[in-house]
Amino acid sequence: MKKTRAAITAVGGWVPEDVLSNTDLEKIVDTTDEWILSRTGIKERRILKGKERGVSEICTHAVRQLLEKKNIDPMEIDMVIVGTVTPDYFFPSTSNLVCTNLGMKNAWGYDLTAACSGFIYALATGSQFIETGRYKKVIVVGADKMSAIIDYEDRSTCVIFGDGGGAVLLEPTEEEHGVMDFVLHADGAGGQYLNCRGGGSVYPASYETVDQKMHFVKQEGQAVFKHAVYNMAEVSVRIMERNKLTADDINYLVPHQANKRIVDATAQRMGLPGEKVLMNIERYGNTTAGTLPLLLWDFEKQFRKGDNLVLSAFGGGFTWGAVYIKWAY
Repeated sequence: MKKTRAAITAVGGWVPEDVLSNTDLEKIVDTTDEWILSRTGIKERRILKGKERGVSEICTHAVRQLLEKKNIDPMEIDMVIVGTVTPDYFFPSTSNLVCTNLGMKNAWGYDLTAACSGFIYALATGSQFIETGRYKKVIVVGADKMSAIIDYEDRSTCVIFGDGGGAVLLEPTEEEHGVMDFVLHADGAGGQYLNCRGGGSVYPASYETVDQKMHFVKQEGQAVFKHAVYNMAEVSVRIMERNKLTADDINYLVPHQANKRIVDATAQRMGLPGEKVLMNIERYGNTTAGTLPLLLWDFEKQFRKGDNLVLSAFGGGFTWGAVYIKWAY
């Protein structure tokens, strides 16, 4: 009996219109275009401006595009999982809002919080609902409005993050395509180096938490960089070894867009040349859970059926992992 796998059959993406360039940031904090570009590879990022505009808007645009591309009735969707650390509200979930926005009345779902690893966590989770035969159409979204939790007086974070995201449709296949394998990890001890402490049950919102800027992302750059370089590279190599893949077998590395130096180190550890490494960090910055689906959206036209892709990410928490996908169309 053939194994049922979860295949990506469509991709959608969206970024806001407003651009925040390195030159713009030079006017806000003590930095330069050269400093940012040399250390991160980022030239500009997109920002979702305006009142009462949340990450559900990004998700809704991306999912609507996906549905239109496949000409799918929203009522056919069984489930929607949204990877994000910037939900519109604590509840209702962003997934609930997206389903309502697009008339996906037969779907249920939830938000999944794993920082920059949110999309691969959600992708691995969504694939299980397909593989068991429970559902036929599952949408997995990765998106963040990082500008909502960034302190634009903090040079260590404001130069890195942007807003945006994307979505993929998972459907069953009995061909040797789809989500082939995944390796996921978490280590809560890393939370001390990268976090957003305000607003939860430990530090509920108060005048004190606002005054102390506890609702903004804080990170210790060197510690995060060190862990990211090691763990993203290690897990990417491990998934290759588990599936007996060589560098020649890999068509593309789809890496989290945190920092060009981290991506380069991962590719080097995997033995991959530059042409096999997908990058768009220069245009979008780090959109957290949005980086991987945005890469799939940007480069979709150059993928061919049967291509071997390794998706790899590392995020706050710490969370990290890799997913091996054989492209299905």
